[in-house]
Amino acid sequence: MNESLKVGVIGAGYLGKFHIENWKSIADAKLVGFYDPDQKNAIAVSDKYDLPCFESGEQLIDYCDVIDIAAPTDYHAYWCEKAIKKGKHVFVEKPLTASMEEARHIVELTRESGVRLQVGHVERFNPALLAVQDLDLHPMFIEVHRLAQFNPRGTEVSVILDLMIHDIDIILSIVKSGVKTISASGVAVLTDTPDIANVRIEFDNGCVANLTSSRISMKKMRKIRLFQKDAYIGIDFLEKKAEVIKLKEDADEKTFAFDIETPAGKKTIAIATPPIPSINAIQKELESFIGSIRNQTRPVVSEMDGLLAMEVAHQILEKIAQNAVGH
Repeated sequence: MNESLKVGVIGAGYLGKFHIENWKSIADAKLVGFYDPDQKNAIAVSDKYDLPCFESGEQLIDYCDVIDIAAPTDYHAYWCEKAIKKGKHVFVEKPLTASMEEARHIVELTRESGVRLQVGHVERFNPALLAVQDLDLHPMFIEVHRLAQFNPRGTEVSVILDLMIHDIDIILSIVKSGVKTISASGVAVLTDTPDIANVRIEFDNGCVANLTSSRISMKKMRKIRLFQKDAYIGIDFLEKKAEVIKLKEDADEKTFAFDIETPAGKKTIAIATPPIPSINAIQKELESFIGSIRNQTRPVVSEMDGLLAMEVAHQILEKIAQNAVGH
């Protein structure tokens, strides 16, 4: 059997701690240490997880096969470049980088080096989404709500790059069509960047997606509703539930069904609740990344997926800025 891949984590803050916990339970990966510039936090994390804290990120990179970057977004490009240039595989939290220029540079470096890079769009591994991944999804209308209570963490970027980018990535992976037009409006309430936004994306294939994201909501909500010919698919990322409502010739014993009269005659409406896999999304995405390295396959969320999500996110930010100037 191949030797376990040596993994190091850069950034042991809120997300970094989750990553450290999960790396410890992943077979075929050996967590060898971490780096965090906050000395007080580094000592606390080292003690809690019985894990060496390296003196520098560069030293950690030299010692590892895989680098997991959970540092703030502004540092993503810096550490990605350092690791890629030394031939290390990279897992980097979303968004890929802070700017489009940085993102394109990292994509180019990744292609030239031949290393694997995965972006941490963890919602791709949410059990509720995995429960419907085998369905024939070809929606023509999508409704998304992602609402969160205010948390200073993550506010170095707008709500678009902090929250909505999850849904942008998911929608792009499902629709698989070019973006035709984007209209957007947003308001900065508690920070200097938009804290709440509403966006409409029209795709070349005719699909339309309406997205609402807020980080100043009184309640939490993370839902996507997909509408397509003869079917509705609802996905609740927060509650980890999914439902599929569709027209069927006949219903099987696993579904609740009832008949309705339509101009085309009697139709059967079947309601199914797909079984939700019992998984840890963060562990699943990290395991998936190790698998892509071992099997030399494209990561589930590749550097190109990260770039495309950022391109749409930055187009949205430009539209919001234009509307703000217009008023």
